[in-house]
Amino acid sequence: MKTYEELYKLISKEIENTDYGKTPKELYESINYTMHLGGKRLRPVLVLMACNLFDEDIHIALNAAHSIEIFHNFTLVHDDIMDNAPLRRGQETVYKKWGMNTAVLSGDLMMIKATEILCKTDHSRIINILSVFNKAATQVCEGQQIDMLFENRHDVNYTEYIEMITLKTSVLLATSLQIGGIIGGAKDEDAEHLYEFGKNIGIAFQIQDDILDSFGDENSTGKKIGGDISSNKKTLLLIELYNSMHKDDKKICDELLIENGDGKINGILTLYKKYQIKEFAEFEKEKFLTLAFFHLTKVNVPNEKKQILISTAHELMNRIS
Repeated sequence: MKTYEELYKLISKEIENTDYGKTPKELYESINYTMHLGGKRLRPVLVLMACNLFDEDIHIALNAAHSIEIFHNFTLVHDDIMDNAPLRRGQETVYKKWGMNTAVLSGDLMMIKATEILCKTDHSRIINILSVFNKAATQVCEGQQIDMLFENRHDVNYTEYIEMITLKTSVLLATSLQIGGIIGGAKDEDAEHLYEFGKNIGIAFQIQDDILDSFGDENSTGKKIGGDISSNKKTLLLIELYNSMHKDDKKICDELLIENGDGKINGILTLYKKYQIKEFAEFEKEKFLTLAFFHLTKVNVPNEKKQILISTAHELMNRIS
């Protein structure tokens, strides 16, 4: 089995050697800029890892891995527009650097390029692979829309939140593993277990992200604690708090949520501690992790081949930023 580092270098080299186009200059410059911002390349690496479970020749999944990374970056370009975010990985976002219109077109073209490169996959089940990819792409867009709708709601519940993060975050991790498995020759049952492993890891990952935003170490994460609280983001923590408080604390919470500044953050954190919200979130995270690893045990390959997926999952959960 290849290591994460080996697979990362392989997909990074593929991206570096790809010319996405030249004219109009601004359009293709923005795509090349986005694709060279770096990052962990987690999703394409998962494609290659899953393929490697069943086939030593990981190059057969390289186009699919590349396609997944282009699609993921397309979602980031458009997310930055919707979030009015000036920076991505420490660099100017596309819409800040080239303007809103070019950013929209850049994202649109990246989606087209993702499908174009995926279609280069030489596999007898390419129609099935395209169907799986298109389903995930649809769900990611649905998840983003649901997340935006949550901004104007005060009655979001646990089930709705889990559905949203599943669509917005988890399905692409899950689909990366499923497609890689299919290309490598996995049986449908094994590919489905890989999908469920990735989906549940993705949910646990997002819950961990929610926890870190409120309870992480600023010196370790490099981010100010309470960003989600400050923006009234509907995280699992805030949703559980609102469903757990008695009426007097709910009144205090409502007053805090219309404030700004450190007082608001500290007030909500105090309520989190009072109602043991962190402990609840940690429990939920572990629940989804356990379910993820259960599905991985069902994948019919030797256990030693699964260690790379297990260690990658643990590294995600143990991250500090």
